[in-house]
Amino acid sequence: MFEQEIEMEKHQSAVGPLLLIAGLIVAVVGVAGYFLIQNHKVITTQEATDLAVAVLKAQGPATVHFHAGMVIASVDEKPHDPHYRLLEKAGLIKLGKDTGRWGTTTPVAITAKGEGLLKPIQGVSQSKEKDGTAAYVVPIAERKLVAISKINKIGTGRATVEVTWKWDPNQLGELFDASGPMVKSFNTWDRATLIQKYGAKFYHAEPTTVTLVVVRNGKGWQIATD
Repeated sequence: MFEQEIEMEKHQSAVGPLLLIAGLIVAVVGVAGYFLIQNHKVITTQEATDLAVAVLKAQGPATVHFHAGMVIASVDEKPHDPHYRLLEKAGLIKLGKDTGRWGTTTPVAITAKGEGLLKPIQGVSQSKEKDGTAAYVVPIAERKLVAISKINKIGTGRATVEVTWKWDPNQLGELFDASGPMVKSFNTWDRATLIQKYGAKFYHAEPTTVTLVVVRNGKGWQIATD
């Protein structure tokens, strides 16, 4: 009887490690299989849409910047540049008579119409400068997703996504539309300056289509960096 109990204990002690090893093998194979399946998945339309929206948002809006107060002309700020004159033409600001020894200081005041237009715009930045002026950075248009056109798998955990987007200008952005009457009222040089430096764009042009290369990692699908 005693000998039988010893044999049973030996058998159980031998079986225990085998069961543990078998369990570990099953777990490893299961995890490897899971990641293999995940890496062979193609990004879904919803995942591609969410990623595209995030990418467009990360690029930030088109903006226009200006100062209000006694604005001193400098390399970075020129109160007689076309964006100031466009804002004045639209009745949003008022440019006063230049002052100072060399006429380099220009009074700039935001009108009631200007304040009313700026108020509902989200993301307007206003800061007080050392010279006493108020610096404004105003969003005028955002990139909006139009469609996800094509999704192609190009490798394990990699795909291309064809994204179509367009500009969505707000009320101030409409004034800075490069094909609009306000911008077109300026000469060729000033129009080019507005486009290159001050946020004017062809906001009602045909949508733009770009191709994104995406990869899958532990956090889901992301834009490829290689």
